[in-house]
Amino acid sequence: MSLIVNRISARAAPRRSLPGARSRQRGFSLIEVLIAMLVIGFGLLGLAMMQTLSVRYSQSANYRTQAFNLAYDLFDQIRANRALSAQFTKIDEGSFSGVTGKNCSRATSGFVGPAESATRWKCQVRSTLGAGAFAQVTQDGARTTVTISWSDARAAVGAVGNNANGRITVSSDL
Repeated sequence: MSLIVNRISARAAPRRSLPGARSRQRGFSLIEVLIAMLVIGFGLLGLAMMQTLSVRYSQSANYRTQAFNLAYDLFDQIRANRALSAQFTKIDEGSFSGVTGKNCSRATSGFVGPAESATRWKCQVRSTLGAGAFAQVTQDGARTTVTISWSDARAAVGAVGNNANGRITVSSDL
């Protein structure tokens, strides 16, 4: 019986800390919690910035994809109408004046010549890539080069207005 009493009294006795020894801490201090919140806050801020840049660059990638599709569409039109392909080389920045991109309808019947095809294509460029978009088509023998330019302010970090431009150049031997 005395053995049981000694064990109980040993447990109930308060611990005495030795001078110079550290006491055991339970839980977190306020400064640790504040530092953890600061680290988590910076992490969340970084995630938000990554999401913003992801949206910006995916729109720029979409513009590049659309520009490539438009260039290959023009190559297909030139291949389909090789005899009159010189009409397509009249496409340059100046030929886009007056093209709004709002009425890009296709003719449903009858013959559609290269001039009408080029006008419809320019209209598609403007409606797809924006009002400032334009293209230039050059031919050197059998090689045809299509360069499409558009305003892409989202692509440049810190860009203001229309000071960042997207441009692709595609060449093909037709």
